[in-house]
Amino acid sequence: MPLNKEVKTEAIEGIHRHATDTGSPEVQVAIITKRITQLTDHLRTNKLDQSCRRGLLKLVGQRRRLLAYLRKAEYQRYLEVTERLNLRHK
Repeated sequence: MPLNKEVKTEAIEGIHRHATDTGSPEVQVAIITKRITQLTDHLRTNKLDQSCRRGLLKLVGQRRRLLAYLRKAEYQRYLEVTERLNLRHK
């Protein structure tokens, strides 16, 4: 189940660099984080949904890779993203 347009727009609005920014790593991390929270809520009620669990794990890995890239490339932006999205960081 994909994200609603309103939810996706809300995630982008809080973190984008410019008005038409939809592909920067920060925006991608924000969208993936919204999707992860949605899937986590779904799995709390449907504990046996293994295909959803696999998708969730793939998204977590993708977000991890994007955050690792941001951390290596521009550490200050990495700190801003993790602070804004309430993510733990090392």
